[in-house]
Amino acid sequence: MVRIRLAQVGQRKQRSYRIIVADQRSARDGRFLEIVGSYNPQVDPPAVTMAEDRVLYWLGTGAQPSEPVARMLRSNGIWEKHLASKTAPKA
Repeated sequence: MVRIRLAQVGQRKQRSYRIIVADQRSARDGRFLEIVGSYNPQVDPPAVTMAEDRVLYWLGTGAQPSEPVARMLRSNGIWEKHLASKTAPKA
């Protein structure tokens, strides 16, 4: 199964994270398919950037977000767009 999850980058005690698309069997900081964003909890408020079109693409192909990424998707409004696209009538 393909997951959208966080991968650690940066030095110890100065962590930042990449939001990646990876196979769930790969290691946390191992092989991934695509980098779709970043998350920096060190600044106030925490900075989250995502390539919305790529995230929606991967969600549309069946990728499942991890729990922290799902919270970020809800706070950015991307999750609602994904749900709206699933219920929209097909032309």
